[in-house]
Amino acid sequence: MAAQPWRTGTIIRIENETYNTKRFFIKVNELESFDFKAGQFVTLDLPINEQKNKRWRSYSIASWPDGSNVFELLIVLLEDGAGTTYLFNEVQAGSELTFRGPQGVFTLPENIDKDLFFICTGTGVAPFRSMLNYMYLHSIPHKNLYLIFGCRTQKDLLYHEEMKALESKMKNFTYLPTLSREEWDGHKGYVHSLYQEICKKNNEGCEGLENLRPASFYLCGWKAMVDDARKNVAALGYDRKALHLELYG
Repeated sequence: MAAQPWRTGTIIRIENETYNTKRFFIKVNELESFDFKAGQFVTLDLPINEQKNKRWRSYSIASWPDGSNVFELLIVLLEDGAGTTYLFNEVQAGSELTFRGPQGVFTLPENIDKDLFFICTGTGVAPFRSMLNYMYLHSIPHKNLYLIFGCRTQKDLLYHEEMKALESKMKNFTYLPTLSREEWDGHKGYVHSLYQEICKKNNEGCEGLENLRPASFYLCGWKAMVDDARKNVAALGYDRKALHLELYG
């Protein structure tokens, strides 16, 4: 597939999602419709270095395809991060950004005939927000869907009220946020115990790996979480083909 051309987008709005995370709404002026698949990402070329490969930053698209020429990025301010420092301090409504995309194959299967586990930490929730809203709005047939979202404290939760509302109206969708560093009335700890518990319950009484309940595991977030999840999913008996993760170029 040919590489996407570099385009110019205009920031039309910036919203605070949390104390250290912002939502950037970008309009692609040269297109009437910015077409992408839920789960894909774009690469920004930021004026922060003379070397182009040190200027590029990739972010999953947090919105879903709606036929418009506007898309949303969810970006957290990283300590000593040149790219996010520029975006948070220099960019405002009316600013222009150079970007390329959409890119990536971290997307939904053509036919969703298995349970899907969306496992994420931090802003890794962005592609799953895109997928889930797209599925709901287009009434895409599916099996069980689980969004398992890990973060440190309640103030780190992203799209929390939106996901709770979606859970209440979307069939067979379960939203499972879990906190690792704060007591609250929800799940406590890391993401791993949640999908392990669900899988063990779903596969209780199964004899042989070939009888496991069909499932796919989509991973997006902190590297340590992704690495541990890969090991855990294998230990549950699932083939590596059941794993899907995004690797930015």
